[in-house]
Formats: sequence, structure tokens, C-alpha cells
Amino acid sequence: MTVPGRRSSTFSRLLRHGFTDPSGAERLLDVPELSTLRGDDVLLDALGATADPDLALRGLVRLVEAQPETERQTFTTTLLAAKPFRDRLLGVLGASEALADHLARHPRDWESLVTYEAADLHPGVAEFERGLAEATDEVSLRVAYRRCLLAIAARDVCGTIDVAETAAELADLATATLRAALAIARAAAPADAALCRLAVIAMGKCGGHELNYVSDVDVIFVGEPAQEAGDPEGGEAKAMQAATRLASHLMRICSETTVEGTIWPVDANLRPEGRNGPLVRTLSSHLAYYQRWAKTWEFQALLKARAVAGDPELGAQYIDAVSPLVWQAAERENFVPDVQKMRRRVVDNIPAAQIDRELKLGPGGLRDVEFAVQLLQLVHGRSDAGLHSGSTLDALAALAAGGYVGRADAAQLDEAYRFLRAMEHRIQLYRLRRTHLVPEDDADLRRLGRSLGLRTDPVAELNKEWKRHAAVVRRLHEKLFYRPLLDAVAQLAPGEIRLSTKAAGQRLEALGYADPAAALRHLEALASGVSRKAAIQRTLLPVLLGWFADSADPDAGLLGFRKVSDALGKTPWYLRLLRDEGAAAENLARVLSAGRLAPDLLLRAPEAVALLGDPEGLKPRGREHLEQEVLAAVGRASDAEQAVAAARGVRRRELFRTAAADLIGSYGTEDSPREPDPGALVDRVGEAVTDLNAATIAGALRAAVRAEWGDELPTRFAVIGMGRFGGHELGYGSDADVLFVHEPREGVDEQDAAKAAGKVVAEMRRLLQLPTADPPLLIDADLRPEGKSGPLVRTLKSYAAYYHRWSLVWESQALLRAEPIAGDRELGERFIELADPLRYPAEGLGEDAVREIRRLKARMESERLPRGADPTLHAKLGRGGLSDVEWTVQLLQMQHGWAEPGLRTTRTRDALRAAHAAGLIPTEEAQTLDEAWVLATRVRNAVMLVRGRPGDTFPSDPRELAAVGRYLGYEAGHVGEMVDDYRRITRRARAVVEELFYGA
Repeated sequence: MTVPGRRSSTFSRLLRHGFTDPSGAERLLDVPELSTLRGDDVLLDALGATADPDLALRGLVRLVEAQPETERQTFTTTLLAAKPFRDRLLGVLGASEALADHLARHPRDWESLVTYEAADLHPGVAEFERGLAEATDEVSLRVAYRRCLLAIAARDVCGTIDVAETAAELADLATATLRAALAIARAAAPADAALCRLAVIAMGKCGGHELNYVSDVDVIFVGEPAQEAGDPEGGEAKAMQAATRLASHLMRICSETTVEGTIWPVDANLRPEGRNGPLVRTLSSHLAYYQRWAKTWEFQALLKARAVAGDPELGAQYIDAVSPLVWQAAERENFVPDVQKMRRRVVDNIPAAQIDRELKLGPGGLRDVEFAVQLLQLVHGRSDAGLHSGSTLDALAALAAGGYVGRADAAQLDEAYRFLRAMEHRIQLYRLRRTHLVPEDDADLRRLGRSLGLRTDPVAELNKEWKRHAAVVRRLHEKLFYRPLLDAVAQLAPGEIRLSTKAAGQRLEALGYADPAAALRHLEALASGVSRKAAIQRTLLPVLLGWFADSADPDAGLLGFRKVSDALGKTPWYLRLLRDEGAAAENLARVLSAGRLAPDLLLRAPEAVALLGDPEGLKPRGREHLEQEVLAAVGRASDAEQAVAAARGVRRRELFRTAAADLIGSYGTEDSPREPDPGALVDRVGEAVTDLNAATIAGALRAAVRAEWGDELPTRFAVIGMGRFGGHELGYGSDADVLFVHEPREGVDEQDAAKAAGKVVAEMRRLLQLPTADPPLLIDADLRPEGKSGPLVRTLKSYAAYYHRWSLVWESQALLRAEPIAGDRELGERFIELADPLRYPAEGLGEDAVREIRRLKARMESERLPRGADPTLHAKLGRGGLSDVEWTVQLLQMQHGWAEPGLRTTRTRDALRAAHAAGLIPTEEAQTLDEAWVLATRVRNAVMLVRGRPGDTFPSDPRELAAVGRYLGYEAGHVGEMVDDYRRITRRARAVVEELFYGA
């Protein structure tokens, strides 16, 4: 019975020793088996030193109660007398509920913790094999395995071994376990054992000698017929069948659950062809696969291959045969896309709800370190055998020693990796479950923090340290691969090791640079010297190089950055903008490496880079704002050419703004995720380019009038937008389709008015096409009455007379897109009043008109598609492309626009939505047409952005095609998927067109 005063004293002592449930601890200390230890400060001190004193005490009580009565006194005496044993036992009980369960089931196993008294004794494979020697079946092997694991955990939690040594011991225990499991399998099937030679190759963390407490043990099995086997005809087949049975039995022994739980799953999915391939192959079969079919990730996996069990000679032959293939992987043609794909797949596969707790795969996690180290090994291990290590930390040290990674960076990464691995170990040790998620419960976090030596405020300290190390990893993951490139061309302190020119070139080549020598010259020009400019660029370039490498054309990105820096490097705000505004640097990198158009626009006026750092800088400006700016610039100019040069300068800047916003929205950045709705991007580009072209034409009109007539032209004059211009759907390479209309002012002779209007049109076209550094704006008036044979400009009465008497159905169809865009507003509105009855005829189109539209469309399909063009990939005239969708929508507008006000719009997507709302197109068909139209429009925009000139088909150049794919949201290496998707989407759209347009 507890005395009240004594209870109060004990309660306080328990609190001081770190117990969170002192009342429960008092009750446990009252059990008869521990009553003699209750007042012993030695025991309380030892419990208080554990990760979870309450958990340790509960485990201790269970262990004492499980002891045979004859052994109990021996146990308690040893516990109090032997400090190393006491620290090991209580340390394990305070960190692992699962090992406490094991000790309760096997109460004599505490004796294994007395065995290793010497603090510097680290058992190897042979020692673990002795510990497993008496195991004869699955159950006894599990018990023996847990007994050995208990000893490792004890050394780990007491700090006798560090995290790397712990991982190595766990790998050695796994090796011994695989050997014991194979021995059991062989003993169970001696006939199979006699037929074959079987080698077990450890992969992954086991192969790298850096295993976790609970992890799949990745293996590959290699088999050969036994040397003395006869029957050469069927000998190999029988041997492989026997080897497969042995391998399968080994996997079951380790993986299946018994009353003693599971050891760990044995995973053979890293073998050739994965789970679809044979479990066991001969050495020659392995080599044939690797030489012909293997993907880059398979060679990266082989980097950690290590023969661990079975036939040692066969295992050594396998390692000798595959090692040269590993170090040639970086020379593979698809190395960069494969590596980028692997890197993205890791993050993409993390559930959104877990990414912030993911210790292994999340940003700044263990995989970031391992990926960076392995990538550097694959690149530089071709010529440096010192990098041929399966261990992450050993390889990192070798990379630092060889100068491939800076010493300070390597030291920080080593520290962070050790901390994160220690967290992973302690999280798994608690229940011996395979997990990489940091717990959310405060009690779990407290135990985890204390197990890592954080005792003042374990939860807060743990979160702080974890985030700090994760941030270091994330930063260095980006920097590791790129920083030494600069050291290769910049001046270093005496004695510092730098990458050789050859090594730097290899690394640039591995990053995807087509011309490493030129890239090195650019780096040298940017980073060499002692100027402030060079110092800032040395800070910026590691991250920029990473962003360039993540694009389809790293060479273009780096060259563009050099040109911009040459132009602006002496401007104080430029480098300050890139250094201090994180979004500006990434935005610039994306824009420079995504294609030719945006960099060309930027290099004509590099000061536009300031737009990339302004949160509002990438938002399009409305037509009214642009027109005011353009007209003000025209008003200040001394002559027409200077006026239009100013207007075209505004257009160039706005084209850059639009293109940059489009690229950043399509690619996404760290601060600005990718726009999820491609249609929104298309609409923004179409609206923005239409507005800036309209403002430019308004400026050219004002300049042309002022040059000859001052403030007032003798005839009222309006410009009508047609085609994509009128539909607010212009792309980067679109011409401006227009009609010109005029009306003589009162008292002005019609011939004089016509002459003046003609001169204005001619001057506008001349001014807008003058050769300058700014892109020209081509005006196309071919949709006018009589086409190229008719006059460029007509009076409103002339248009009315022509349309009343001579108009063809295609001209009425063309008027569906008519919208005033510049000049006399009232005249423009009267033109639209003239056009409405033609484009939306009362009671719709007659059958003859419908047949004529269909005939024209069919003729266009057969005659206008360029010779040799693939009709399934032509964005404008091809199957399911822009023409198909637009003619279908326009036919519905002309048939039903008189009755459905929503159809009276110049915009294709708005008309399509209105047709669906009116019940003219079912939901699925409307979505199909919209998806195809948006995709075809984006393809045309992408081609212009990438190539710098318009085009209606996918580029044939692989880099340009890859850049188009990136713009459309396809990761590197997926261009085939992009083309297949385009064909599938447009094929479905064509089926809708056949039904709705042709009535098929």
C-alpha cells in the first residue's frame, strides 16, 4: 500500500524524470515484481533517459511479469547492477513497442543485450549468421531475426553506433537472413538445390548497405544449371524451374506473416521486365535484356547491386558483368528525359494530404539527397572509379573529395541526411512498420524528438530541426548539380578543387545541353572576374541552370540569359531584380528557354524584363488603356514613321507581356502553379493579342491621317476586324484580317473621299510593315467584296449595294466575325447593322445555301491542305481542327442566329456555348468540339512561341517538338503521347462535325 506522503514525493520525481502519466507510472511501480525497485534512483534515472519513460516502464513491467519465477531475481539484479545492459534494455523499451512485445513473448531474449558489453563491438554478417544458425523454419527464423534486431536497436538508441552504422548493421542482418532463408528453402527441396546454382543480388538500400528498420528488401535472382548437371537439352529449363521454386520459397519465408509477424517483404520487381518477367534468369539473359531493352532507371537501380547470398561465384560474375553498363548509362540518348521523368514521378505520386509529412519522397526529403548523389555518380563515375559506391553517404564523401561537390555543401547535406535518416529509423522502430510519414500526434512527436536528444521542448525542437534540414536539402538538391560548373570557369581560392573542363562538359551534356563547350563559354563570360556583377551572377546561375535544364532547350536559355545580361548587366536594377525577386529569376528562365519568340521580343528591348518581377506585370492591359498609350505616343511623334515606330514598340512590349504570361501559365513556376484550364489561357492570349493589334492599327490610322490631313480626314473612316481578329481569337502569328469602310463628309466629293481613304489604307499598310526591330503587323483585306479583285476600301453605300445584289453565301459567313476595331465608331456600328441581316438571315439558311456551305468546306479540305501535310496533324485545315469546328459553329449561327440571341457573337467558344444552351448541340459533343478547338489553337500558339514563325503542324525537329510538348503540359519524353492525344481528340471532333455539319 502506498503512503500518501510518499506518493506525493514519487509523483513529483516521476514528473521530473519525464513521465507524462505519473499516476499510471506509480501504479506500475506498485506491482510486486517491481516494488523492490520503486525507490531506486538508478532505475528512475535510466527510465528518464529514454525516449518515452512511460512506454519503457510499461514494457519493463511486462518483461518482469513474463520472467519465470526462478529467473526473476537474476533479471532484476542484472538490471540494477549492469549499467550498459540497463541503458540498452530500457532504451529499446522506451523507443519500440514492437520489440517490447517480442521480449514479452520471449522473456529470455533480454540476455542478448548482455552479450555485447564492449561499446566498440560492431557485429558483421558472420556474427549475425551465428545468431540465426539455429533457425530451421519460418517461425524460428523470425524469432532469431528479432533477437538480432533487438541488439542493433539497443546499440542505436544508446548512441553506440551512428545512423550510418545502424543502417549498415541492418543490411548485414538482412544479408544473413537471406542466406538463412535460402538454406531453409534448399533443405526443404534438396532435389531442386542439386539442379541449379542460385545467386541473390541485393538492390536498393540493402544493396547499398544502408537499410532501414522496416523496408522491402529488393533483390534480383540469377540462376544457372549446376555444373555437374547432365541433360544439355532440357538442363537449363529444369534448372531455371528449380531455381524459381527456391527463390519463391525464400521470398515466402521472409515475407509471409506467422504468429511471430513478418521479417520484411522480399521484392523482386526490380528484375528485368518487372513483375511481368521471369523471377529467375540466367546471367546471359540478364545481360541480353540490359543491353537491348533496359531503361535508364534500371541502370540507376543497378548502381546499388551487391551479391549477398547463394552461389558467390555466380553473384560475383553478375556484378562484374553489369557494372560497366551502369557507368555507361549517362551516355544514353534518352538519359536526360528519363532522369527528369523519374524526378517528377516521385513527387507526383505523393498524395496531396501527405506531402507535408512525407519524410522520404517529399520536397527536401531523403529521396532528394539520394537522387542528386546518384545522378552525380552516374555522370562522373564514368571516368572516376572512386565514385562507385552503393552507399549514399560514402558516395557523397567521394564526390566532395573529387571536387564534384563543394566541401561545405557536402558537409551540410551529410548532416541533413543523417538527421532525416535518424528520424526515419526511430519512426519505424516504434511499431516496426514500414512508414515514411512523420506522425501528427503530439505524444508520438514527443517520443520521436526525445529519441533524437531533443529534451527541452521535444515537439517544437523536432519540427524546427526537421524543417531546417529539409530546407537545406531542398536548396542543395538544386545547387549540387550546378554550382561546381561555375567553379570550373571562375577563379577559386588557392588549393580549392574544381571540376575539370572535361567533367564540367560531361555534366552539362548530362543536363541536356547540346553544345557543352558553348555553354561553358557562356558560363565563363557570366561568372568570371571579381566584379559585383560576376559575384551576383555566380549566386544566381546555379538555380538558373537548373531551370534551364528543366526545359526543352537549355542551350537557348543560357545563351538568352547571357545576351540579356550583356545588355542590362550594368543597369543597377536588373541584377537586383533577379537576386531579390524570386519570381523574376524563375520567370526569366522559363521565358528564355521555352522557344524563340519571347526571347527575340525581349532582346529587342531588354528592359521589359522588369515586367517579370512585378506581380501585376504579366496581367494583360485592356484595349482602352493600350489605345490611350498608343495615341499619346503618336501625338508626340514628329512624323508618321516615328509615330508608328512608337506604336509598334508598345505592341512589341505587349506581345512579350502576353507571351511571357502564357509561357509561365503553361509551364507553372514555384510561385505560380500551372493554369489548370487550357481554354482560359487561349482566351487570354486571343483577347490580349486582339487588343494590342487593334490599338496598333488605331495608332497607324491616326499617324496616316495626321501626316496628310492633320486632325480630320475628308471622309469618315472605320476599320472592321474580320476572321480571328473580329473574333478576339488572334494568335501570335496571325495576320490582321480587316475590311475598310468610309463615308464622305458633308460637302466632300465622293471621288476625293475615295482617293483620301485609299491613300490612308496604303499608308497604314506601309507604316505597319516597315522593316524595323519590331515585329511587323500584316494587314489582310482579302475578305472584302470581290476579294483581291475588288477595291481595298468602299463606302458604306457601296458595301450595301454589293451585298444586296452580288453577295455569295461565303461572304455572309465571313461577316459572322465582323466587329469594328478602329476609326469612326458610329460608322463601324452602322456597318454591323448592315451585316446582321446577312449573317443572321431571317428564318435561317435555305437548303441551297446549306449545300453551298458544305460544298465549299469539302472543296477547301481537298484543295487547300498543303501537299504532303498529314491531315490528322494539321491544326487549321486537318481532321477535327480549327476549320472543322468553326464551320460547324458558323453554320449553326447562320441557321439559328435570327432566333437565338446568344449565337450573335463573333467568338467561336461563346457561340458554341450558346448553341449548347439552346439545345442545338448535346453536352458531350459541345465539349468535344471545344476541347479540339482549344487544343488546335494552343498548338498554333506553341509553334509560334517555339519557332518564332507561324505554323499549323507539329515541328519535325525533336527539340522543337519537345518544347511544344512542354508548353502543352507534357513532360519530357512524352511527345509521342502528345501526338497520340491530339489525333484522338481531333478524331472525336471530326466525328461530331460529320454528324452536325455534313448531316452524316
